[in-house]
Amino acid sequence: MSSDTRPSRLFVLPLLLGLLAAGLFGYWRSLADRLPEGLAMGNGRLEATEVQIASKYPGRLAEVTVQEGDRVVRGQALARLDSRTLEAQRAQAEAEVRRAEENLAAAQATVRLRNSERLLAEQDLKRFRELFQRGHTSRQLLDQQQARFDTAGAALQAAEAQVSAARAAIGAAQAQVAQLSSEIDDSTLRAPLDGLVQLRLAEPGEVLGAGGRVLLLIDPSDQYMNLYLPAALAGRLTQGDEARILLDALPERALPATIAYVAAKAQFTPKEVETRNERQKLVFRVKLRLSEPAAVPQAKPGMPGAGYVRTREVAWPADLK
Repeated sequence: MSSDTRPSRLFVLPLLLGLLAAGLFGYWRSLADRLPEGLAMGNGRLEATEVQIASKYPGRLAEVTVQEGDRVVRGQALARLDSRTLEAQRAQAEAEVRRAEENLAAAQATVRLRNSERLLAEQDLKRFRELFQRGHTSRQLLDQQQARFDTAGAALQAAEAQVSAARAAIGAAQAQVAQLSSEIDDSTLRAPLDGLVQLRLAEPGEVLGAGGRVLLLIDPSDQYMNLYLPAALAGRLTQGDEARILLDALPERALPATIAYVAAKAQFTPKEVETRNERQKLVFRVKLRLSEPAAVPQAKPGMPGAGYVRTREVAWPADLK
């Protein structure tokens, strides 16, 4: 045997032993990770309900009163758009209301005057008819009184129309005031729920369009993980069943959860699944919601992990209790 062959054998032998050890270790890990009968798992990320705080109308952002990471309560003012133009328009609309109310008062006074004139003309017409029947006046004078009565009636109708127009003007002006007041209220962006400021997307001085985003809130009380399971497993699950979530960052603590939703229709596995072969499979989305998210403040949206469900009544393993 040559001296060149011996060193090559000495190199190959440790390599083979190393590969054998790695294979045995992988096989041991696969046995250790194998789930008991009646349990199934899927990978996912912890998520939370997100709410985007955006401007309803275009305008310049005047102030933002919160920072990223701040906790907010429902109804709290978070940001404000410049509303000086709207406030000036509302003051003008309120002046229009007062003017319309004055016009209404004047029109109502005119109605009273025209009504008095009509009553007087009606009484005169009645007297002239009696005089005409007795032959004490001419037909011409009777016709003149009739024309006077008709004119008074028409003037009364015109005055009543002015009253209706004045009331309509008041209603339109009040509606304008209400609309502007609503826009001014909407210029203050408030928290729709108790939550946490996740992102601050705009700064004071920026001009926003309608729907311009200012903040992103998350609801830490509603955290969940979506799993994608085949029909054979999803068909055995029921809404309200117990589940467990095990995060990579907290491997020693299984988080209790419940099945909040099982999709009624299959879909292709979403693109976040790493392998193309897996994405081509039809699966059902299963949503697991944390039962007590406040009890585990270390659990944060975005953390990867695994969700575990029971396809039949079996006890949870010790590491998932």
